[in-house]
Amino acid sequence: MTRERETAMESLETRVADHYSVEHIVDTIKAALEKAGADPEAPTPDDLKPVDEFHTGGQEATDALLDQLEIDREMRVLDIGSGIGGTARHVAGRAGCHVTGVDLTPGYVAAAKVLSTLVGLEERTLFKTGSALDLPVEDDAFDLALMFHVGMNIEDKTGLFAEVARVLAPGGTFALFDVMRLSDEPLNFPFPWAETSGFSFVDPPHMYREAAEKAGFELVAERNRLDFALDFFNRVFARMEKAGGPPPLGIHLLMGGTAKDKLQNYVTHISAGDIAPVEMIFRAPD
Repeated sequence: MTRERETAMESLETRVADHYSVEHIVDTIKAALEKAGADPEAPTPDDLKPVDEFHTGGQEATDALLDQLEIDREMRVLDIGSGIGGTARHVAGRAGCHVTGVDLTPGYVAAAKVLSTLVGLEERTLFKTGSALDLPVEDDAFDLALMFHVGMNIEDKTGLFAEVARVLAPGGTFALFDVMRLSDEPLNFPFPWAETSGFSFVDPPHMYREAAEKAGFELVAERNRLDFALDFFNRVFARMEKAGGPPPLGIHLLMGGTAKDKLQNYVTHISAGDIAPVEMIFRAPD
């Protein structure tokens, strides 16, 4: 990679990290936990669920993907774009394994460490700051790599899959859940992953497949989750209408003042069939 290309990538990643940065995130979550009736100093993993799985469908979507995988206590698991650590904690708690999370946003990584300690999962989770295109881990270090709603901020899908192939052991699994393009209609910003088009790279499924093939992966399963997403948001909006607004604790805490516009644009484009969350499961070569 040329120095010019490296500089451009670093600039893009800085913009992405800034987009996700939230000041005093742990204090904000603790205050919301208290309003929701939970102990802010000793919450359970379930208490954190409304906020700590920052992707379409939350834990429902996480379990829908995990149910297709075999994960045991001995597996080495990597969560790429781990955010504030919710998915990593869920996998560690569910399977009893150790999970390493890598995220581009330092504030998210710091929050993930604090929250894992609060719920007693600090021994089974480890969080590092780093790029999905240059993961701060050794070769062949993991049996399973997970990625939830991260690829929309990554232009170089080929580089992404090559890097995941590097860190997976032979025969390892890469399972992802990303928002993907289904039409050529222009997108109206902002979205949860980007305020503007400058750092949004919502690509069609075939670009993931092609990048995976170049890296030597075999596609094991693929599922369009458009209908699930619409049903999920219908339920969320119905609860909000009944309650007269959003709950104290939710992913809106991670989206700033434009949270409503971001979600409305997202749901509008899903409803139109322009974009949809899609699951893909790949197997690395033996």
